[in-house]
Amino acid sequence: MESKEPQAPAGPRPPLAVGQVVDQFRLEESLHQGGMATLWRVTRLLPDGTPDPANELPLLMKVPRIKGGEDPATIVGFEVERMIMPMLSGPHVPKFIAKGDFTRQPYIVMEHIPGPSLRPRLDDAPLALDEVVEIGSRVAAALHELHRQHVVHLDIKPSNILFRPDGTAVLIDFGLSRHDHLPDLLDEEFTLPMGTGPYMSPEQVQFVRNDPRSDLFALGVMLYHFTTGERPFGAPESVQGLRRRLYVDPVPPRALRADCPPWLQELILKCLEVKPENRYQSAAQLGLALQDPAQIPLTRRADKLQRSSTFKRFKRWFFALGAEPDVRPVNTTELAKKSPIILAAVDVETASNHLLDELRETVRRIVLTEPGARLACVSVMRTARIGMDELTDEHGQSLHVKQLIGLKHWARPISKALNLDDGRLTFHVLEAPDAATAIVDFARRNHIDHIVMGARGNSALRRYLGSVSSQVVAESDCTVTVVRAAEPEAG
Repeated sequence: MESKEPQAPAGPRPPLAVGQVVDQFRLEESLHQGGMATLWRVTRLLPDGTPDPANELPLLMKVPRIKGGEDPATIVGFEVERMIMPMLSGPHVPKFIAKGDFTRQPYIVMEHIPGPSLRPRLDDAPLALDEVVEIGSRVAAALHELHRQHVVHLDIKPSNILFRPDGTAVLIDFGLSRHDHLPDLLDEEFTLPMGTGPYMSPEQVQFVRNDPRSDLFALGVMLYHFTTGERPFGAPESVQGLRRRLYVDPVPPRALRADCPPWLQELILKCLEVKPENRYQSAAQLGLALQDPAQIPLTRRADKLQRSSTFKRFKRWFFALGAEPDVRPVNTTELAKKSPIILAAVDVETASNHLLDELRETVRRIVLTEPGARLACVSVMRTARIGMDELTDEHGQSLHVKQLIGLKHWARPISKALNLDDGRLTFHVLEAPDAATAIVDFARRNHIDHIVMGARGNSALRRYLGSVSSQVVAESDCTVTVVRAAEPEAG
């Protein structure tokens, strides 16, 4: 008889405490407890329980706060950070040490960068111009190295920037980031702009997440704030408010600060251009300009002392109405590199073990015949069309996390058999009132090539789930394989 996979604990995990050992790491001190994660100072231990003398770095453990009912993007963002951090290296990011999964205890252990972030300096703005330039130069250097490693950060802001003792800027918090060679889970699962309101680029507002110049826009927002003491676009909390940056330009810095030199206004306003092609084209170019201001060519940006006229803003607004980005893949070259994407729709909540086994074997065979294929495992968490939903089970455990764990347990034999890494195997819990529509929409939005799903083989359950598979077959634009497994007869 095949052994069962270990199951998730019946109730919510007890809170972590000082002295507790998580895998090989002992919790020494709680450093910060935020809305989405708790940060712990930890020590790595040898198998005998003594501190590892080979570990010379101070270590930090980041643990997501999962209480049940949190924004699903928080959970997905932590999955994104778990995928991206092991791919990064160099002095501008914390060194990655280890990670834990939601199936046991989710965490990321990394190098601890001591000292405060840039966030407190906002309270002191406007800053001395020399300090503004120094901050800009160091952050630009960090962004250049990050972009060379195929990552767009997409959440550059003062609280996500630290400094080493030698002044090297360190970028943290990659929960909203995108890696060219890894699946973009946030783009695949959500249809709202992702980022921090004051710092989001116009293209992020329009759902484009693959342009490194978005990070240069965010750096321009920081430089504007540090120079003037004001945010260039305020702090919008709605999509409508975010879209204003598509047509309303900021007050020129020199109108708010008389000693701001023309070259610095030129540089900041160039970073804040609506179209990425009008900004600096790389962080290296921006850093070079900051190091040698005399070489910055001055344009009409440098002389502006007020916003554009009402007529010009109206023209920009009118243009912005039709300025939605192309929703097709970025380019054909990238498409060619992405071999087929296979979606496994798995009912981890109510399907029988027999059907789950048959579905898993079918998916394994299909992926085996496509060496470059990527497998996206999808489960639908049904939500009510009207009224409030229960977001935790009777034990207080998050239903979203519970389904995510179930998906990972189901796919583990496939992952082991085919040696699939994070880049080729991803997991998605969709929250929707209609399972078939959610699956079809996900497949269309993410250019899925092949859907594999199960349908029960008897009585009322077959009629119920069969309607889901029939709707997916009828409405999908791609190949659909339906696995029907007859249930064993009762003895």
